[in-house]
Amino acid sequence: MIKALDNKNLQIQMWQRERRAIALLSSLNYRTGELTSYLHDIACGVSELLEVDWSVVTLCQQGFERVLASSIDMGEGEHIYSLHGSLTGTVIESGHSLVVEDANQHPEYGQAPEGYCAYLGIPLRIATGEVIGTICSFHHQPREFSQEEIQLGELFAERAATAIYNYHLYQQQCQFNHILEAEVEKRTAQLQAAQARLVEQERLAAIGEFAAMIVHEIRNPLTTMNMGLKYAKKNLVTEAAQERLSLALSEASRLENLLSEILLYAKPQVLQLCELDVNEFISELLMAICEMPEALSRQIEFIPALSTPHILVDKDKLKQVFINIVRNACEAVLPGDVIKWEVDTSSQDQVCINVCNGGEPIPPEVLSKLTQPFFSTKPNGTGLGLAITKRIVNAHGGELSIHSDTTSGTTVNVQLPVANLGDIVTDGLKS
Repeated sequence: MIKALDNKNLQIQMWQRERRAIALLSSLNYRTGELTSYLHDIACGVSELLEVDWSVVTLCQQGFERVLASSIDMGEGEHIYSLHGSLTGTVIESGHSLVVEDANQHPEYGQAPEGYCAYLGIPLRIATGEVIGTICSFHHQPREFSQEEIQLGELFAERAATAIYNYHLYQQQCQFNHILEAEVEKRTAQLQAAQARLVEQERLAAIGEFAAMIVHEIRNPLTTMNMGLKYAKKNLVTEAAQERLSLALSEASRLENLLSEILLYAKPQVLQLCELDVNEFISELLMAICEMPEALSRQIEFIPALSTPHILVDKDKLKQVFINIVRNACEAVLPGDVIKWEVDTSSQDQVCINVCNGGEPIPPEVLSKLTQPFFSTKPNGTGLGLAITKRIVNAHGGELSIHSDTTSGTTVNVQLPVANLGDIVTDGLKS
């Protein structure tokens, strides 16, 4: 009779525990980003159902376990422990649940936390079969765990493993989405830049055709006018007439130069590429530049790179670039002032060539317009010199920038890619 009552009470207790387990499992509500709270509910649920003093959910990787959730307060900060020689380490190694009635009496299974005797460890096994952690329950006093209690723990372990696995998948997906978005943004920017270059090339081609037609129509009568003015200058003897004819011929020559620069700016940049040593190239060019009228009585200080950088460029066009830049720098300073011409190779894939002068700073509203066609601060300037210079630099896959302030004066920076044919992006390059 007493045994029958005991069995009936045991069945009632098991039935009540199952109802509590179902209620706890039903109340668990996992949402992405709320993993810690969800695992805390699991740890507390296991402690309540199994009537143990402490339960934890751990993630085990590379010989260490990290406590993800605990049914009791463990204090601030991360809690990471070595798996070597621990009860949890035994569960991870075996991949099976482990019951230890009294860890002090069975040290062969591993060491329990101080003050605890009984232990139930259940592996967290994900869909791929890999064991990623454990649910561990500890009790201060020695005690047994029934098969039903082990099954309840395994049920909660399945929920925890699924939540951790899905959360990690979600994190990986977020990371992948971030990388994908960055790549799409990068590719979009490249496509937009390519489209802008194509539109610019088409625009310049149209301008070139129109400019060539206009220049041809202007040059023919201009040549006839020049011939007539020169003939008249030879046959007119009065001083006043000679002065007027000289002025007319000077203006005709200026118009001829303007027409030549318009054609030079508008037509595609056809590059004849060759490999150059930058230091050697500038040293040779410097000798010719020092003979220019604008460079007389100015000091041009060349600061070569310590290494020997090589670039793949059109030598004649690059000469045109730096003759124009250095001439402008000389015109911006007084006789006796110093122009610094420096080569910087601190970047692995670019050579930076700087031309610096200590003249008056350029106002910001003027600085932003210097490379625009037909904008000039010189009384007799065409406004095409820097515009053509920028086009040539861009045709080599480089960048031209101008900086000016009261401290360092004005610096023109030309960045060109190192000698690598695959990296050269040309504007109108023809083989």
